[in-house]
Amino acid sequence: MKKMSNRLLGKVAIITGGGGAMGGAQARLFSSEGAAVCVADNRIEKAQEVADEIVHSGGKAFATNLDVRNADEWATAVSKTESELGSVSLLCNNAGANFRVGFEEQTEDQFRLIMEVGLNGAFLGIQAVVPSMRRSGGGVILNMGSLAAIRPGGGSPGYAAQKMAMIGLTRSAAHSFAKDNIRSVVISPGHVDTPFLRGNNAHSPNDWDTSIDNPENYAKRLDGTPLGRLQRPEDIANAFLFAATDDAAMITGSMITVDGGAGM
Repeated sequence: MKKMSNRLLGKVAIITGGGGAMGGAQARLFSSEGAAVCVADNRIEKAQEVADEIVHSGGKAFATNLDVRNADEWATAVSKTESELGSVSLLCNNAGANFRVGFEEQTEDQFRLIMEVGLNGAFLGIQAVVPSMRRSGGGVILNMGSLAAIRPGGGSPGYAAQKMAMIGLTRSAAHSFAKDNIRSVVISPGHVDTPFLRGNNAHSPNDWDTSIDNPENYAKRLDGTPLGRLQRPEDIANAFLFAATDDAAMITGSMITVDGGAGM
């Protein structure tokens, strides 16, 4: 991992979903810019792979198991981070879930899981890290949004509701903690080529009708992106990095959209 300009030198980040494509890209980039990173995920093996890669490249990181729906696990993650790396200055809330079915097909259990992982998890994370951010003299909360917050459409009502609610949560945090020098920003990607859209797992199931492994589905998303390609995890990580730095010192309570024009 090549060292860059050290824009995050001395910063300590907790990155949820850190074993996934999006969180992993953020963890690697933040480390390359000087941050020490807690790679948090409920798939500890995946988180450990990312942390090991960072350490092997000369960075400072460790992995921890975290179910974002559990306040006690959040408290443990923050305590471990403070012990291993220092007071937290950056939080990236990536953890999410989705079930790509229509309004009438989505079950109550599916709706609840989407909200509990994506929204409740971010809320608990913010509550857990703010005291540590105060101890570090301030910080930045970075929440993962979505094109669904801009153009919800008719699919997966739980996902649309969760991502639109994330804007409200971000603005509430921005207002509540500005006095503590803590900013809060939501980053909303468009169509990102990741296992979240390709693969099949418990929190984001896909079949041939929904996966972008299906050329028709891929083409549909591509046609809806005026800049002519799907986003990569690194595109989104770059926006997270910008929002985390002093270059964005006066940006809070805002949404940054990284969608190749798909939301227009």
